[in-house]
Amino acid sequence: MALFEEGLGNVKTAAPLADKMRPERLEDFFGQGNIVGEKKILRAAIERDEIPSMIFWGPPGCGKTTLAKIIAKMTKSAFVEISATGGSVKEARLIIAAADERLRVHGTRTIFFIDEIHRFNKSQQDAFLPFVENGTITLIGATTENPSFEVNSALLSRCRVFVLSALEPEDIAKIISRALSDKEKGLGNMKIAITDEAIGFLGDMANGDARSALNALELAVKSAKQLKNKTIKISTDAVKEAFQKSHLLYDRAGEEHYNIISALHKSMRGSDTDASLYWLGRMLMSGEDPLYVARRIIRFASEDIGIANPAALTQAVAAYTACQYIGMPECGVNLAQAVVYMAKCPKSNALYTAYGEVQRDIKELPNEPVPLHLRNAPTKLMKELGFGKGYKYNPNFKGKVEQDYLPEKLKGKKYYKDKK
Repeated sequence: MALFEEGLGNVKTAAPLADKMRPERLEDFFGQGNIVGEKKILRAAIERDEIPSMIFWGPPGCGKTTLAKIIAKMTKSAFVEISATGGSVKEARLIIAAADERLRVHGTRTIFFIDEIHRFNKSQQDAFLPFVENGTITLIGATTENPSFEVNSALLSRCRVFVLSALEPEDIAKIISRALSDKEKGLGNMKIAITDEAIGFLGDMANGDARSALNALELAVKSAKQLKNKTIKISTDAVKEAFQKSHLLYDRAGEEHYNIISALHKSMRGSDTDASLYWLGRMLMSGEDPLYVARRIIRFASEDIGIANPAALTQAVAAYTACQYIGMPECGVNLAQAVVYMAKCPKSNALYTAYGEVQRDIKELPNEPVPLHLRNAPTKLMKELGFGKGYKYNPNFKGKVEQDYLPEKLKGKKYYKDKK
C-alpha cells in the first residue's frame, strides 16, 4: 500500500471540497435514517459484518458512494470500486479473479462496488451473477435509475434494494456547517463569515444533493474577496451566484440583429401588421436565416397568444415547414403570412406567465418527490414500496375526481390563470 499512499496527502489537498468532506463513519453520515438509523436493518447488518449484496437506488448526491465506502471501513472486507461509465466487464473479471484468490488464500471477503451499474447492459451484468451467487464477491451497485428496469432481473433477485432519498435541506445545512468547522479536511482554518440564511439557502438550492451544495460553497469561497481582517464574507447573493449556470449567447450579426428581432416581436404583440411586415422584411433582406425567424414566430405563438388562439401555433409550425421546403426567397411570403396572422390574433400571456412561475418554483424550491399514488408500479418491488397505492382512475368516476396531482408542499398552487 505504501506505493499508493505516497503523495496521497497532496492529492487529497487538491481534491474538491465535496470529496474531502466525504464522511468515513455512520456518525458523520447525515440523512437516510430510514435505512441506517439506529436499529434499522442495514445498520444492524453493517455492525454484525453480515453485508448482503445490494443495490442503492437514489438521486445524485444523496450518499450512495459514501455509504458504500463507510460499509467497507466498518467491515472486515476488502473494498474495490469501479464506475460503469468508464470501467469494463474485462476489468470487472480481473477484480473478481483477485477476489476469488483473496477469499481462498486469506479468507477475506471482497465488497465490489459498481457505481452507475445501470450503464452496464443486461448481458454485461450477467457476468457478475455467478460470483454473487457463490459468495466470491459482495456486490454493491449504485444507480440513479429504477433498478426494476435497469438491473438484470436475475441479479436483482439476489440483491437487496435500498432506496435512498434526496437529502433534506436540514441535512445539507448540517453538512455545510461541518465543512465550515472542520480544520483538517474542510474550511475550518479559514475565517469565513456566513449567515444562517445563506446556509439555509444552500440547503434549499441544492435539491437534496450534498455534492452540489459543497461545490457551490467552495466556489463561493474561492470567488469572494477577503476583507482587511482576512475574513471571507459569504452572503445569500454570493451563494446564488455560485449556483448560476452560464449560457453562451449566439450572436449572428451583432446588436442590430437583436434590436430588429425585438422590434418584430413587439410589433406582432402590439397587433401592428404593417410594422411587423417591415421588420420581417428588414431581417430577410439583410440575409437573416429564415428558419431563425420561423423559430421566433413559433415561440411567439405560445408566449404571446397561447390558448387565446391555439391555431396560432399550427400556423407558425406550418410556416417553418414551408421555409424548409422551398427556402429563400420564395418562403418570404410564407413568413409574411405567419407574421400578419400573429399580429391579428387576440393576445394572452397567461400560458407564458404560468410556465414562468413553474420555472421559478423549480429553481428556487427543492425538487419535490412525485406523490406515491401517481407513480406507476409495473414491478413487484415498486408495488411493495407503495407506488400507485390509492390512485383513482378518472374514467371510472362520474364528474370531477377529488385527487391531488401536485407534490404535497405545492398542494393548491395555481399556475395557469385564465384572463376573463
